[in-house]
Amino acid sequence: MCKVKYSIWGFGILNKLKIAMVGCGRISRMYQEIFKQLSDTLQVIYAVDVKKDRAEKLAKSFDGCTALTDYRGCFDSHIDVMHIATPHYLHPVIAMDAMKHKINVLTEKPMAIELKDADEMIRTSRENEVALGVIFQTRYVKGCMELKNIIKAGKIGKIRSASSFLTWSRSDDYYKQSDWKGTWDKEGGGVLIDQAIHSIDRVLWLVGDDVKSVEGTICNRGHKQVNVEDTAEATVKFKKGCIYNMYACNTYAYDAPIQIEIVGEKGKVGLKQDMAWVDLDGEDYYEIKDGFDGLSVGPDYWGCSHITQLKDFYRSITSHTPVFIDGTEGRKALELIRAIYKSSNEKAIVELPIY
Repeated sequence: MCKVKYSIWGFGILNKLKIAMVGCGRISRMYQEIFKQLSDTLQVIYAVDVKKDRAEKLAKSFDGCTALTDYRGCFDSHIDVMHIATPHYLHPVIAMDAMKHKINVLTEKPMAIELKDADEMIRTSRENEVALGVIFQTRYVKGCMELKNIIKAGKIGKIRSASSFLTWSRSDDYYKQSDWKGTWDKEGGGVLIDQAIHSIDRVLWLVGDDVKSVEGTICNRGHKQVNVEDTAEATVKFKKGCIYNMYACNTYAYDAPIQIEIVGEKGKVGLKQDMAWVDLDGEDYYEIKDGFDGLSVGPDYWGCSHITQLKDFYRSITSHTPVFIDGTEGRKALELIRAIYKSSNEKAIVELPIY
C-alpha cells in the first residue's frame, strides 16, 4: 500500500484524502452526503460521469471539484481514492486502470461480472501495492457484526442450516429507465447479481466456511422488458456441513424486509433487514437495534452503513492496515452467483471453486 501521510481519525489531520467519484447516478446521492459529513478529512477533486450534467451537478456541491466525462482525466492530478459507481461491466476496467496509476479503489458491488476480471483486479491491487475494496455495507450493520461475534464464540454451536429470502419489486418501467440494468453484458444478470448479492454476502460471511457445491435455478417470470432472471433459488452446501437455502425474486408487490437466518445446534440467529435477533435454545431471546453512525439517504434497503464502510476503508489506507472487505472477500459472493447461473444453465450440481 502507498506510504503517504494521510489524515487519521483520532490522531489529528495531516493531509486530506483526495477523492474522485466515478459514476454520478442514483447511488451517488449517498456518497455526496458522506463526503459532506467527512469534509474535514477528505476533498472531492473530481466528479465523473459520461452524462456531463450529472457530473456537473455533483461537482457543484464541493469547492474545487472538477466535472469530467472521462475518468482518465483523474490521472492528471494526485488522487488517493477512486470510488466507482458505474454500470457493473465497467468496474474492473476502471478499477484496474486506476490501480495501475497507484490509486486506491473502492468499488460498488459486484466487483466484476466475470470471475476472471475479479481475479485480475486482485492481482493488479497486489502488484501495485494499493488497496482494493468492495462495497458490501450491510455487513457493517451493528446487529450483523454482533451476530458474527456470537457465531465465532460458538454460542449457537455447529452451524447446520442457513437461509435468505429476498422478495422485492422491480417493474418493467424500472428497467426501461436504464440503458444497462437488466442486461447480461452490462449488468451481468438480474435479481441475483443486483439485489440478492448483499444477503448472499452476509450469509457467506456469517457462516464463515467455504462452499462445496451448489444446485440452483433461475428464470424470468414477470418481466417482458428484459431477459435476465427475476426469480432464483439455490441449495448451497458448505464443506463443514451447513446447507444454505437461498430464494430471491423482484416480482413482489413491494420491497419486503430481507430475512436471514443461521441455525446452529444450540440456537439460531437472524436478521430482518437490519434488525438482528438471537434465540439461544428458546431460553434467551433478544433483539439488537442498529446503533452505528449511519447515514440514511435514499431507499430504505440501501441501509445506513455506507458511511461506516467508507470510514473503515479510509482508516485502512491511512493506517496501512488490511481492508476488511477487500477483493478476495468481494469475490466470494460473485463466485457463488456465477455458480448458480452455471448450475441453472447446465441443470447440474456445480462444485466450487469453479476453476
